[in-house]
Amino acid sequence: MPIRMIIVDDHPVVRDGLRGIFADDDAFEVVGEAADGPEALVVALRTKPDIVLMDLRMPKMSGAEVIRRLREQTPGVHVLVLTTFDNDADVLPAIQQGATGYLLKDTPRADLRRAVQAAARGETVLSPSVAGVLTHKTRTPEHQKPSRRELEVLALIARGATNREVAAKLFITEATVKTHLLHIFAKLEVNDRAAAVAAAYETGLLKPAT
Repeated sequence: MPIRMIIVDDHPVVRDGLRGIFADDDAFEVVGEAADGPEALVVALRTKPDIVLMDLRMPKMSGAEVIRRLREQTPGVHVLVLTTFDNDADVLPAIQQGATGYLLKDTPRADLRRAVQAAARGETVLSPSVAGVLTHKTRTPEHQKPSRRELEVLALIARGATNREVAAKLFITEATVKTHLLHIFAKLEVNDRAAAVAAAYETGLLKPAT
């Protein structure tokens, strides 16, 4: 089954370009487009996509508000932000509202396709500069080491658990799991789950099963 996605950007030429990136790959199906937040909500409700690939700064509604409403009205949808902005004021609200990933528009085509596939699996994907923002926000002495709860999440991830399985095991929401993962990425200075697990073993935060 192809990954069903909608593209949300207020610039038609950007939407056309993004559609072109996915049009020649049977692994993806672009099922709709929108030019602003309210239109995105309508299109998402109608098409029930797996992924919403969206810009952050658009007319009529803030990006963070769009993300919040999308996740409320379309449970299970994954929001992948694709924008030109990587500052605190843009990154943090988007992540806090449950964005699955945050990429910049200079992301290479192949990387973007891989990111959409990862996001569809519920994995968190971040541009390096965005990971840097999160690292900067958490880099204080008391925050260097993952918390007990974050280590519980990481231990389950290391055993192959999905975000949904982690959420069920720990009696928390998937959005909370993603937030924990983002904090882990920032503290360990990595960009994905596999690197986080590797870093945790290397630093002794996780112990190999015997």
